[in-house]
Amino acid sequence: MTMSHPPNIAVVIPAYNVRSHILGVIAEIGDLVSRIYVIDDCCPEESGALVASECADARVKVIRLPKNLGVGGAVMAGYRAAIEEEMDIMVKIDGDGQMDPQYIGDFVEPILAGEADYTKGNRFFNLDSLNQMPRVRLLGNAALSFMSKLSSGYWDLFDPTNGYTAIHSEVARQLPMEKISRRYFFESDMLFRLNTLRAVAVDIPMNSRYGDEISNLKIGKIVGEFLVKHIRNFAKRVFYNYYLRDLSIASLELPLGLAMLAFGFIFGVVEWAQSFKDHTPASAGTVMLAGLPVIVGLQFVLAFLAYDIGSVPRRPLHRSKVRKKAFRVTSGERR
Repeated sequence: MTMSHPPNIAVVIPAYNVRSHILGVIAEIGDLVSRIYVIDDCCPEESGALVASECADARVKVIRLPKNLGVGGAVMAGYRAAIEEEMDIMVKIDGDGQMDPQYIGDFVEPILAGEADYTKGNRFFNLDSLNQMPRVRLLGNAALSFMSKLSSGYWDLFDPTNGYTAIHSEVARQLPMEKISRRYFFESDMLFRLNTLRAVAVDIPMNSRYGDEISNLKIGKIVGEFLVKHIRNFAKRVFYNYYLRDLSIASLELPLGLAMLAFGFIFGVVEWAQSFKDHTPASAGTVMLAGLPVIVGLQFVLAFLAYDIGSVPRRPLHRSKVRKKAFRVTSGERR
């Protein structure tokens, strides 16, 4: 994709309890960035006031939210401000110093090249760097990643809770910003919303820096909550993509597979209980009637998953939007 002007790249930094790190993060942001939005999410440490008074970087704009909206709400506020000022790409990093601003170019490059609509960090790509990550967080992120693959449909992505991201403004404009989760489920919910738009998302290998910062995200406390929300998003995504927008062989495979699995399992348990009660072995026909639906149902479900994995979006959304806009402009000039 070619642009008629140098790309306007913005950085969005949600600021909540990051007073001791925020100025250092801003100082590391290079010349590639045109604008820096610091979103003071009603921070009790008044991080926004600190930046406004101590930071001399002319690119910085502090936005103070009247009430705490969570990381998702803060990022959406930054997106809106960037869109209003006609930024082309918005990069989101945290203000606690864990995300190295030197990676900004890596996150922006696939979007500028027209290869992606959305990029996100992957701390698991470099196996050597995993030694720095706490073991509990490592296992928790692995479990969350599998749940995110199911709910979002991006089977080729990992590390869903990674908040280092970049998005093209044309794609951000189409997001239902009021519906996106505002708290810790924000990053995973973003992937679900992006898939419903058929946006292309790409992982960017990165390392995290762990220092004296304190993470507010406790994996053990949110796994249950995330599981419920992932199941909800999975059901929505399947309905949107396989029944509302389109019908395919996968639209039949999933319900048939689940129905056969349920029948085989329930019938088998009931017959096993009856056989145990009567002290009589089940007949071969009974065993087949219980086992065959489970086997066939499992094959149907696996076939659906194979189809779903092959349906990961591959054509960047913002390229077609830019082309349509250029076509309208050209057509207007000809008239």
